[in-house]
Amino acid sequence: MRRRGSATGRATGATPSPAEAASSPARTIGRIALGAILIFAGISHLTFAREEFQAQVPGWFPLDEDLVVVGSGLVEITLGGSLLLARGRRRIQVGWIVAAFFVIIFPGNIAQYLERTDGFGLDTDAKRLARLPGQVGLVLLALWSTGAWRAWREGRRRD
Repeated sequence: MRRRGSATGRATGATPSPAEAASSPARTIGRIALGAILIFAGISHLTFAREEFQAQVPGWFPLDEDLVVVGSGLVEITLGGSLLLARGRRRIQVGWIVAAFFVIIFPGNIAQYLERTDGFGLDTDAKRLARLPGQVGLVLLALWSTGAWRAWREGRRRD
């Protein structure tokens, strides 16, 4: 039942659900930007930057470089589209999945630093090292912009 003065049916002043909180203008902009970045990165894996991405695959990784690049490109396109399209509780789930993806690929970024692999303008140790905290920022953006972090915190408060 909806109450007067509330577009969501809640009494005015009530705390929004995590899914509703994730739709604030700032979070929406962050989520759309992250989705667009992932789609662009995925397309670049499959097309114009494919060889450069192949060079980024660590030598110790047990799969063919091209298979890794094509697979990760398809995953990035899927995750980017999911960030743009998911609603409600699905958006929160997508946030956790995108964050996990950024964590999973982090060892490749560390390998690029340790193995001194040049690519995408990262041609010095300082630049490669400076990139690493950016990966943490992507994890945090995925969790914040989808409301996943807020949903987790609110779930903990109820427990």
